[in-house]
Amino acid sequence: MLRKIFDLLVGDSQADRTVPPTGFTARLTVFTAGAMAFLAVFALALSLATGRLADRWGAELARTSTLRISAPEDQAAAQLQAAITVLETTPGVGSARALTSEEQEALLEPWFGPGLPLDTLPIPQLVEIIEDGDGYDATGLRARLQAEVPGAVLDDHTRWREPLIEAASRLRSLGWVAILLIGASMVALITLAAQAALAANAQVIRVMRLVGAKDTYIARAFVRRFTLRGLGGAAIGTLLGLGAVLLLPSADAAGGFLTGLGFQGIQWIFPLVIPLIGGISAFFATRMAALRMLKEQS
Repeated sequence: MLRKIFDLLVGDSQADRTVPPTGFTARLTVFTAGAMAFLAVFALALSLATGRLADRWGAELARTSTLRISAPEDQAAAQLQAAITVLETTPGVGSARALTSEEQEALLEPWFGPGLPLDTLPIPQLVEIIEDGDGYDATGLRARLQAEVPGAVLDDHTRWREPLIEAASRLRSLGWVAILLIGASMVALITLAAQAALAANAQVIRVMRLVGAKDTYIARAFVRRFTLRGLGGAAIGTLLGLGAVLLLPSADAAGGFLTGLGFQGIQWIFPLVIPLIGGISAFFATRMAALRMLKEQS
């Protein structure tokens, strides 16, 4: 195995003459591998980021609920206190806390802008509920609230959580599909480049056959040259892609909407596999194309 890898890297100077070192096919192979690796970095970053997004939404929304209290001003304090009492005596509720005016203003700021005058608007009082253990019985809690706090509406985030998690999961799947399509496109273009190089050197190949060169000997030169081109182009594209990901705005700078698109922690190692995959893809694509073309030319 090590011998084969050594032969692939070192090559044969006589056989290498059958493969043009520069020209259209060389530029096409390097550019294709680099462009596809660049796109693969972003597809991988998107897939990993949406996976984190789905996990975060599931963790944050699954254990929290919101109670909305709409009541006349003279009854608001009494209904809030009654709701807190009901929640504190409900099994499965870890804590219940009324949001302050500043916190409610912060929640509405993305839609209405800063400086919203909450004291002049009929904004319902929000209560944050944190579940404990196996959670609470939402149906039973709604029945108690309806009887004791008529102005309270319980939102357990189910209608928000499930569609959001499903959307993030589908987006993650689309990212992996994009990576597969990018890899298939790279294989197809490298195959076409190898076929073009073989066709352009048909006369040289015939002369080599006349002096006793076998098809496997000739094909090895094409495989080596195009594998190294694919590996080098993919490495350049991966480095450029990683640099572009580093330039993306952070989640804080984007108002929390991008959710940190990119890689985190050990995930930065994952894109380094892309050049290796590019080289392996170029190896098999060129080998199959070379052997098939040489068989047709014989």
